[in-house]
Amino acid sequence: MEKQTAGRDKLFDIAPKFAELNDDVLFGEVWSRTDLLGLKERSIITVVSLIAKGITDNSLRYHIENAKKNGVSKSEMAEIITHIAFYVGWPNAWAVFPMVKEVYKDDENKFLPMFGLGEENVAYKDYFIGKSYLKFLNSKDIKIANVTFEPSCRNNWHIHHKGGQILLCVDGEGWYQEWGKDAQKLSAGQSVYIAPEVKHWHGAAKDKWFSHIAIEIPAEDASTEWLEPVSDKDYDLLR
Repeated sequence: MEKQTAGRDKLFDIAPKFAELNDDVLFGEVWSRTDLLGLKERSIITVVSLIAKGITDNSLRYHIENAKKNGVSKSEMAEIITHIAFYVGWPNAWAVFPMVKEVYKDDENKFLPMFGLGEENVAYKDYFIGKSYLKFLNSKDIKIANVTFEPSCRNNWHIHHKGGQILLCVDGEGWYQEWGKDAQKLSAGQSVYIAPEVKHWHGAAKDKWFSHIAIEIPAEDASTEWLEPVSDKDYDLLR
């Protein structure tokens, strides 16, 4: 979370200690404790707590914006508020939706995966049908990247020579298929081990975004051989 200065900016002249505690303890020490709860979880808890208190001012808007930055999608936010409505009070929940619509108004068709969307995957676009996005998480010793697929996007059949790969599914719904086998539907929380020399492909479901972490298993002289695309005919048969 970025360093908070709102307390000092707005209150330092009248309440310097309050400003200090707000910026350094609440938004410093408390929000920086991500060993057990990540920023996404802390954002959800904070938004729910404020709604439960009937707070719908700029402090709630700030935390909804922060939740968006921390990976809470518009559909997730709507479901959170829907779920808590009977517990925090229907009017409290109802009052929040206009603010949610305003915060997420520019994200009607965007997907916000847990590790961020990254940049459009132009370097590998010749090996994908549809648009994908790539965000490298580690490049030292072991290459780890978050790959996000737009709906219906998938990569070509390909083979990892000598070194295999592990996929950790983090958001959305997708497919994985090895040559000669039935396709396997994927969702968040699942993992796939891809052995060296196995011809395969993976990508998003037809109407769903999909995001996975790709971990390359190091091996001397490892390489990837890209092959033919997954045909529309075969892809459209997947259910």
